Amino acid sequence: MSIKLGFKKSSIVFAVALLSIGMTAKAGVVYDYIKNNNELMIATDANWAPFSYINDAGEMEGFDVDVGREIAKRMGVEARFITPAWDVITSGNWNMRWDVSVGSMTPTESRSEVLNFPAVYYYTPAAFAVHTGSPVTTLAGLNGKNVCTTAASTWEMYLQGSLDMLDAPAFKYKVTPGTITSLVDGSACLDDTRLGAGVRNDGIIDSVPMIQNAIDAGYPIKFLGDPAFYEPLSVATDKGNSDAELDAEIARIITEMQKDYTLTSLSMKWFKNADGSSNDYTTAY
Repeated sequence: MSIKLGFKKSSIVFAVALLSIGMTAKAGVVYDYIKNNNELMIATDANWAPFSYINDAGEMEGFDVDVGREIAKRMGVEARFITPAWDVITSGNWNMRWDVSVGSMTPTESRSEVLNFPAVYYYTPAAFAVHTGSPVTTLAGLNGKNVCTTAASTWEMYLQGSLDMLDAPAFKYKVTPGTITSLVDGSACLDDTRLGAGVRNDGIIDSVPMIQNAIDAGYPIKFLGDPAFYEPLSVATDKGNSDAELDAEIARIITEMQKDYTLTSLSMKWFKNADGSSNDYTTAY
């Protein structure tokens, strides 16, 4: 098991104790380790504005980053961010390389085999988009085309016809692509899409806030059709080191942040509509 670097000397005894219990943690051990180490290691994306990204000053910023910092603050510890690849996060078996994922992860049946989902903290629609010069004008027009998305994402699952979300609204598969181009993140898809219709892809699927943020930044892209589906987004923890106390504390904090409107405030800070108005994505659809 790999233990994260940089812990204080006082944490060594705790690390040894943690190693001795194997891959399945007893209730409270992981949470106590976090408290003893005075640090919550948070996995999220490094290039997914407005959710999480590295700004010009080299600092992590975004909605998920603010949520992660607030969770750590209410735990009484410091927040530290790590940015592994999305498919590494969703595959579970973290081996204590990080403690939680605050990265807008949708709970699915397949992911629940390796991850726990202690608290949903907001909801977003997923949508298709194309280059502004694209001849495609309807969702049906993307059938048989090359559609780009993030690898190991719910959008990829949707394109594959295998989306197995938990506690989400019913939906229909509106697009059957001929080719699925799965890249490291949505930003890579957007960069390819803005090169022109059909150059590297014929369209993309991602979250509405992500696409809107790109449009606001001047990308020559536009939404195509109505949202494909709506998804809940949750904090995730690792089943390989499952800790009921940690999950309960996360659930308590998210409930508290909902009740005192902290999540609403952060949503309205980071998520904008096409007309520039703020959007509260913390309300269930």
